[in-house]
Amino acid sequence: MKRLASVVAGVVVAAAALWIWHVARTPAGSVAAAVPVPVGWARPAVAPDDLGQASGVTITRVAVTAGGGLVDLRFRVVDPDRAHALHDPATPPAVVDEASGLVVHDLLMNHEHTGDFRAGATYYLVFTNPGNWVRRGARVTVLLGNAQVEHVAVV
Repeated sequence: MKRLASVVAGVVVAAAALWIWHVARTPAGSVAAAVPVPVGWARPAVAPDDLGQASGVTITRVAVTAGGGLVDLRFRVVDPDRAHALHDPATPPAVVDEASGLVVHDLLMNHEHTGDFRAGATYYLVFTNPGNWVRRGARVTVLLGNAQVEHVAVV
């Protein structure tokens, strides 16, 4: 009886280890159903090419860095006057993981750009990524200024 209990316990431990390994290796973007942006955060959705018209910027890159602990959002300013919407406290920048619905909005060390934007210049926002929820290969919704761009690939 003790031997049977030991075998069953070993199988349970092995199954749990395989499940954890599988979950850790499954890209967050592989979940089929997208989660909508939470109420109060949503903005008019625009195509990536139309973000410049809506918010004065274009997204150049969304990447997971620092071993998964940070999300690095890079954007290029195309219209400095419209880009000032990024400074508006009513429309804070954020990244939403479409698989889980997690809103990543806390900037690393509360760093954000101040002052005037320059046309053609590339700027960045670095968000903390609690629990490494946003992963490479995931799809995210990026909220910048007065608009949001959906289904942006994370590198």
